[in-house]
Amino acid sequence: MKRFFNSRETLVTESLDGLLRSSMGQHLCRLDGYPEIKVVLRKERNPEHVAIISGGGSGHEPAHAGFVGEGMLDAAVCGSVFASPGVDAVLAAILAVSGKAGCLLVIKSYTGDRLNFTLAAEQARDMGIPVETVIVGDDIALPDSRFPRGLAGTVLVQKIAGHAASQGEPLDVVARKAREAAEKIASIGLSLTDCNAYDTAHKTRLDDTQAELGLGIHGEPGAQQIDVAKADNLMAQAAAALQKALSGGEKKYALLLNMLGSIPPVEMTLLLEAFAKTPLAQKVELIIGPAPVMTALDMNGFSLTVIELTDDITKALKASVEPPAWPGVATFGKPALRKMPALPETFEVAASSSPQLEALMRTGAEALIENADSLNALDAKIGDGDAGSTFAEAAKEILNALDRLPLADPHALFGTIGRVLTRHTGGSSGALLSVLFSTAGRSTSSWAVALQEGLEAMQTLGGAKPGDRTMIDAIDPALKALADGGSIRDAAAAARKGADATRKMGKAHAGRASYVPESQMNDVPDPGAEAIARLLEAMSAS
Repeated sequence: MKRFFNSRETLVTESLDGLLRSSMGQHLCRLDGYPEIKVVLRKERNPEHVAIISGGGSGHEPAHAGFVGEGMLDAAVCGSVFASPGVDAVLAAILAVSGKAGCLLVIKSYTGDRLNFTLAAEQARDMGIPVETVIVGDDIALPDSRFPRGLAGTVLVQKIAGHAASQGEPLDVVARKAREAAEKIASIGLSLTDCNAYDTAHKTRLDDTQAELGLGIHGEPGAQQIDVAKADNLMAQAAAALQKALSGGEKKYALLLNMLGSIPPVEMTLLLEAFAKTPLAQKVELIIGPAPVMTALDMNGFSLTVIELTDDITKALKASVEPPAWPGVATFGKPALRKMPALPETFEVAASSSPQLEALMRTGAEALIENADSLNALDAKIGDGDAGSTFAEAAKEILNALDRLPLADPHALFGTIGRVLTRHTGGSSGALLSVLFSTAGRSTSSWAVALQEGLEAMQTLGGAKPGDRTMIDAIDPALKALADGGSIRDAAAAARKGADATRKMGKAHAGRASYVPESQMNDVPDPGAEAIARLLEAMSAS
């Protein structure tokens, strides 16, 4: 288990103190009750307003301490990882922030939270403090459950209650609005993994082909296991299950797309695009996120939460708040577009035919596509693991352009290939190869010498030279063989020798591999040089 922590016992207190030191926690403080009482509260609040208090087990960050601030919570009561805080901790929070207006406890529907928060509320009432409670059970995965679980919908209730309190509403009105909101919320979760609550003996219950639909936030098994599939398919299943639980009619909703822990940002927004393709998306007017709001440690999954919109709820959700963890609300619509500016023409010269050259180019391109995965695996050892994909992307663009290329005119062909690579391929290798071909296309020398001139320009721009452990170690000898009158078979043999030589070159002096320790590069060929060698070998074999 690789995790950043010192001990499970000190994890929560150290994390909370880190929050208070951070740029996101300057408006916060805590009660001096460690380790048993872990309560985060606002430094300043209006004592005439109803106090909003929530909390529960830790491991769901930014919930709940991250939502303490003006417009949301006045205090968050934090338990140990996935464990409800005790009655005394909840009571301490009530006593710390409640004035004459009283307080509202927003409680996630889990047994420990319901018991401890309710008992603390009773004790506070006995002390003369007005206390109301709202229990949030928004999970629809188990429709026959007597006590549905509280998921990310809890944060929406905190937002709505916090807004009502900030407007000076009395306790009975704040509680009523919170309860009405809780009744209008539904959630479901989907994950590719379970989570590890800092258990060194943890064993996952899911293999690489399994996912779970309808899950809680404490690592408990989901309502059903499903097959891992593409993002669109998984999102469609989650959205369909959620929509089935909603009442019909023309109701409109806000959607909270919540991340459960370890999904990278590029996948967060991809998941929102996947949701946009579902029928449920037609009923959504507002979007919150995607963002981590109610997480489950390192769980690789998401949850969907919808809340039926009313004028009051819409106003409450849109109101600005102090906690930076609140992701904000926006209109859910189509991506904004702007007209594409005119770019230089890629195919400046009319297409011409050369059946033999076309066959060679097709063979080489197909070889790069077929070798994409193995080149990626090679690149993962010393780079970022995308060399094969970059070369395959370039190859696909060349294949798509074959019938528009001036195959009978070498210099025009080089220039066109350079423009195709510039327009359609990424990565440093795509840019450098586009320089090589574009320069060769402008040359007045013979085609073989023109390619060498292109290589010189490529070296000048990229800063690499033969012996630096890059694709130049295969390109340079191959082009020299062609310039000396050799065949493509001679060029392929020279490229192979150059690529194999990179295995023993030690530390790279250019490219991303130059940041990798020499000890990790022994007997690993440069992926770019290997790609060039395999390209020419395939063409030679044909």
